[in-house]
Amino acid sequence: MLLFAILALIITAGGLGGVIGFSVSQRISEIGIRMALGAKPAQVLGMVMRQGMSIVLVGLVVGLGAAVFGTRLISGLLFEVGVTDVPTFIGVAALLAGIAAMACYIPARRAMGVDPVQALRSR
Repeated sequence: MLLFAILALIITAGGLGGVIGFSVSQRISEIGIRMALGAKPAQVLGMVMRQGMSIVLVGLVVGLGAAVFGTRLISGLLFEVGVTDVPTFIGVAALLAGIAAMACYIPARRAMGVDPVQALRSR
């Protein structure tokens, strides 16, 4: 079960990194214009990280709601664990948010390195 959980985390990180990376590649000219107008690389990093983590936040809220509902359905199969084991839910959500932040950071770093002149020329 642990192997499947680790595999799910890897797939989630790869998928989120791919979605954010695609979004950054589609917005290269916008990022170039922002940087040409004076946006600092840290502001671009923050913009991309906010975009990615907002997706993660929505997913965590929906997932935690589904987990609470799901544990009530299988409560007869849970031994020595409460139906809403808050430390487990918080721990899993924090782990997933941390991995998602790392997955968003890689495309965000790439967005920071956009050369405004090249981005505007390629348009």
